Amino acid sequence: MKERPAFALSGIPILFAVVAVAAVTLFKFAHLVPLLAVPAAVVGVILLKGGAIVPPNQALVLTFLGKYCGSVTQNGFWWVNPLAGRQHVSLKITNFQSEQLKVNEAHGNPIEIAAVVVWSVVDSAKAAFEVESCTAFVHLQCETALRHLANHFPYEPHVQGEVSLRSHPEEVAQELRTELQARCDVAGVKIIEAQLSHLAYSPEIAQAMLRRQQAQAVISARQMIVDGAISMVEMALRKLETDGIVELDPAAKSTMVNNLLVTLVSEHHIQPVMATGPMKP
Repeated sequence: MKERPAFALSGIPILFAVVAVAAVTLFKFAHLVPLLAVPAAVVGVILLKGGAIVPPNQALVLTFLGKYCGSVTQNGFWWVNPLAGRQHVSLKITNFQSEQLKVNEAHGNPIEIAAVVVWSVVDSAKAAFEVESCTAFVHLQCETALRHLANHFPYEPHVQGEVSLRSHPEEVAQELRTELQARCDVAGVKIIEAQLSHLAYSPEIAQAMLRRQQAQAVISARQMIVDGAISMVEMALRKLETDGIVELDPAAKSTMVNNLLVTLVSEHHIQPVMATGPMKP
């Protein structure tokens, strides 16, 4: 089922026409008023019942004899089929924050995850007839999409370039929006935005994972320090040889490299030992 425009006329001319006919009947055909009172009242009530007010950002869905007649999406005062059933559907943009879900990420670690979803109805017919409750449907589909997303991506990258929930928020948000849109198309809903609002390890493993992250940070820092120290030692040896300041044999080079690396890599303050004798060639 797809939304289509319903037959609707501007309600103000119809209202004026009913009042004008009633006035003419009372003044021109006063002697017939007792005979026309009941039929005129019935016709007037039916005509007036066709009036419908459509507020901004709402749609009026019409049904007649169990069939969908169309939707009125333009705001204003309209005259529609007076015998048609009516249902108002909101077209306003709305948002909600899902509950925090405890799920397993791609590597099996339990995490807590939640999202903020911004959505609106773009097809009033689908929203009215394809699902029981459009709002409840979107909320439930958001929970399902979140669980699938968490099972598809790891919490943090384990190899370089791996897409994870923590390191690639934009890619994860786009994936969540795409999957949620595919699930909500049947309800005539457009997902405007979907972003993770909460992401954390479950309390039972949070401390262990924090120690793991700290260890990884220490290893990365150590690797950077060692790489820098080796570059500085290499530059010092090359400078000494290029400028001819001193000639070092392999044993002296080994000692110098050892001393420089200890000095540069150590976390504690180093007290240098000054050599007072000449260096052996």
